[in-house]
Amino acid sequence: METKDIILELRTKSGLSQEELAQKVMVTRQAVSRWENGETVPNTDTLKLLSRVFDISINTLLGAPRQLICQCCGMPLDDSTISKEPNGDFNEEYCKWCYSEGEFKYTSKEQLIDFCVEHMANEDWPAEQVRAHMEAVVPKLNHWK
Repeated sequence: METKDIILELRTKSGLSQEELAQKVMVTRQAVSRWENGETVPNTDTLKLLSRVFDISINTLLGAPRQLICQCCGMPLDDSTISKEPNGDFNEEYCKWCYSEGEFKYTSKEQLIDFCVEHMANEDWPAEQVRAHMEAVVPKLNHWK
């Protein structure tokens, strides 16, 4: 879905007029109209405001152009699992289990890997395989570099 369609859908589902949305994100009604017609795309600061208004990530507003993964544990991210900063802004780098309220839960790669092995292992994916997978993935993630 394109940004123009996403904004229109979110606005109408929220029961907002173009004027009401414009007031919430401090732009003109014409700017909202241009977004919804695909003539322009909101700038970065406005995308942040729209993200707050609709409680979705900027990545989603832009039509999810890239698959996000947590840069601490490697889990795929979507709007329900993305962490938030203490002010409520989405932090599209981490999942809500690794980073919450402005703090990281895991202090070492080993602590994270041990937790994942304990909670991810099952009869189809034995603990040794989970550990090998996590030991290969985790060191490559930005948080642990």
